[in-house]
Amino acid sequence: MSSGAHRVVPAEVGSVPTEITVFRPFAVAYHDDRGALVSRRDGFPRAAAPTQSVLTDHDPMAMNLKELSAHLGLSQTTVSRALNGYPEVSEATRLRVLQAAEETGYRPSPAARRLATGKAYALGMVFPVERNVLMDPLFVDFLAGVSETAVRSNFDILISPTTAEQEIDTYARLARNGTVDAVILSGPMIDDPRVELVQRLGFPAVVHGRSHFERPVAFLDIDNEDAFFQAVRFLTQLGHRRIALINGDERMTFAADRRRGMERALAAAGISPDDQLWYAGAMTAENGYRFARAALAEADPPTAVLGSSILVGHGVLRAAAEAGVAVPDDLSLIVHDDDMPAFRADQMLPPLTTTRSSIRAAGARVAEMALARMQGESAETLQEVWPVELVVRGSTAPPRR
Repeated sequence: MSSGAHRVVPAEVGSVPTEITVFRPFAVAYHDDRGALVSRRDGFPRAAAPTQSVLTDHDPMAMNLKELSAHLGLSQTTVSRALNGYPEVSEATRLRVLQAAEETGYRPSPAARRLATGKAYALGMVFPVERNVLMDPLFVDFLAGVSETAVRSNFDILISPTTAEQEIDTYARLARNGTVDAVILSGPMIDDPRVELVQRLGFPAVVHGRSHFERPVAFLDIDNEDAFFQAVRFLTQLGHRRIALINGDERMTFAADRRRGMERALAAAGISPDDQLWYAGAMTAENGYRFARAALAEADPPTAVLGSSILVGHGVLRAAAEAGVAVPDDLSLIVHDDDMPAFRADQMLPPLTTTRSSIRAAGARVAEMALARMQGESAETLQEVWPVELVVRGSTAPPRR
């Protein structure tokens, strides 16, 4: 079952699909408003046969439940309960059944498994269509990590597109209609109504990031404040005093934390922050380019730039090259690196000094935490903040002036 989908949920009538299923290992499909099945794999659109309504990964050579039960000399009820983790089945029997299932290639029917357990065996995620996150490399890498955990646990991932105005309603629908067992929330705002909603509904959820939580909630975050504190402290130790910040959207907690880390490091060095050199917006190469051009055009330009993503770093390097500013001789550059394989900081010219933490590893762990919440583990025991390392490479040097 390493490829192929388990189910495709038909969309409601309209141009925006209601639900999208992510296949293992990495694909998505939905029905458009004409009823045609549209699939995407690895981020590239691909048309599927219009008459096809369900994709499966059924192996005709694999055993069914009746055959597996006969092979083991056990009743179908016992085998089903062993496969689904019922406590009344002994550990020895459960391990025997699992080993036989692995050896014979048995895979349970998703519909039968849902009927037997009352679980959907799916994790839910929601994204506003305005953001077009399926083309966002950060989201795609995070989703790849979630998929790694899901496929090991034989879970589907249900992605529900929505509009910004309907996002809260979409989370409420997922929590109430039984199509998912837990939801993953990413990109939390400082005050995030999504978090309050799932807490109020008592629905299992994990937040990738942190927010102002009134009640305990499971979350995984990186130490964004300390990451940027480390980065700015390193720059000030090199002698930099004019440091520009190209941050993410500061309504989001991670960006507010990064700004706070920079402010703390500047204060520790006795440097007054210059708001003229602080920029915030979507973390794109285009914004990195625009903001860096503006900073370099200042009467007293920065000698260093700190960027919130490696995509921003691409834009900064382009702006510096156009302005005839050499990195690192005239301008030092540090960016946050989410360790995306498609954007290798050590392969850029010059190799970039970064604060580094893998977003794919975060996705895998968040999915593990969501499965634990679904199984009843308390939110208080599922709260993690990962440290971030500073990796010094060739894009930083003492300032010339």
